[in-house]
Amino acid sequence: MAVVETELAIASRRETRRYDQRPIPPEFERSILDAGRLAGSAKNKQPWRFLVVETPAVRERLAEAVFEPGNVRGARLIIALMVSGKGPTSFDAGRAAQNMLLAAWDLGVGGSPNGMPDRESAGEILGAREGESPAIVLTFGYPAKLRDPSARTADEWSERARRRPLEDLVERI
Repeated sequence: MAVVETELAIASRRETRRYDQRPIPPEFERSILDAGRLAGSAKNKQPWRFLVVETPAVRERLAEAVFEPGNVRGARLIIALMVSGKGPTSFDAGRAAQNMLLAAWDLGVGGSPNGMPDRESAGEILGAREGESPAIVLTFGYPAKLRDPSARTADEWSERARRRPLEDLVERI
């Protein structure tokens, strides 16, 4: 297993929306899920539940409930992050999601977050509990097009990223 240095992992990771059909080993799935579990949360409440969507009928219904159905249909692993309670639940879910995406990338597995135009309908499909709603649906799989993180330095990946320049984002007050 190759270990990717953190800065390089962050700079080189891109959303993966096309997956090959290799299965994700159970130990990789566990590592990805555990990375989410380890994310920090307000008062360490962990206001989340991770649903691994395996049932074909639920997968298909969920595909129709996200903005990009093909991401769900082609994925080898689908994790819906369910949140509940008060406080910064969307921030907490974002931390868990990013941990999972980076852990996957470290294992050579690509991933993508998938938003939902109608969270209530997605929640019904996923069997949301009382007071619970889906924060995001993450899809994972081995990238159909391979990307070697070590092909460039973190700075080179950063320069190639289609993002606003840092100078446009940072103000010192």
